[in-house]
Amino acid sequence: MAVNPNEDTEFNDALRKHGILPPLEPTPPSPSPPPSPTFDDLLNDFTPSELRELGEDAPDDETERAIAAYRLQRLEEDRKADKRARFGRVYPIGRDDYTREVTEASKISEEDDEAESGTGVVCFLYKDGIPRSDRTFQHIRLLAERYPRTKFVSIVGDKCIPNLPDSRVPMIIVYKNGEIRNQIISWGADRERRIEELEAILLVTDALHMPERLPQERKKDDSESEDDEDDDHSSRMRSKATSTNGRLQKNIRGCNSKSKDDDSDSDFDL
Repeated sequence: MAVNPNEDTEFNDALRKHGILPPLEPTPPSPSPPPSPTFDDLLNDFTPSELRELGEDAPDDETERAIAAYRLQRLEEDRKADKRARFGRVYPIGRDDYTREVTEASKISEEDDEAESGTGVVCFLYKDGIPRSDRTFQHIRLLAERYPRTKFVSIVGDKCIPNLPDSRVPMIIVYKNGEIRNQIISWGADRERRIEELEAILLVTDALHMPERLPQERKKDDSESEDDEDDDHSSRMRSKATSTNGRLQKNIRGCNSKSKDDDSDSDFDL
């Protein structure tokens, strides 16, 4: 008679007791259930207007007061976020504007920034008609809407840097607190780049602020394609046309490899 060593029977137990069968594998513990969502977690996805309606339909006074208190907290958070959202679009500039709109703009800190860390300014040098430049410009516009606390400016490459060769376009220069934090040359020259790659670099160089709360539309549309997002985001963020001023530091080269001697000097010289 064939013996199934995996069966939990008295016969198999006797065989295991005498070492004829190996011991049974221990049953893995059941995974712990996820923690129950808190009251704030349940309300987090509602807008303030939806919270007001929810409070009106609350089953008792205590729940209504709790929803009302959370709604006031959210309104205060939104008020602060709106105050910080000074930009929200790409500002075209000329060479004569560069010092004021980029370098000096990056030195201006937000009102509640006790560390005086300045403002992230992303300067995009482009040329129309170059596919990688046109595609990157779409990404820059979308990121400007997505991160309204960061100032995005654009300027034609050879209007900013005389005789700038097309091979170096597009170029992205990141400023914070008066210093160059990053310099990317020929972005997308090696392969087609995704917006997430550029977004990650700007986050790492501290040019972007992570949103404290993901906008409702972003939550709903995260699975949508990048092309769809370009239209959706334009209606999401309120553009704030504000002229600001900001600071310069590290250079990080983009896709085109260069010699060490070339890397020691910034392409931009005002």
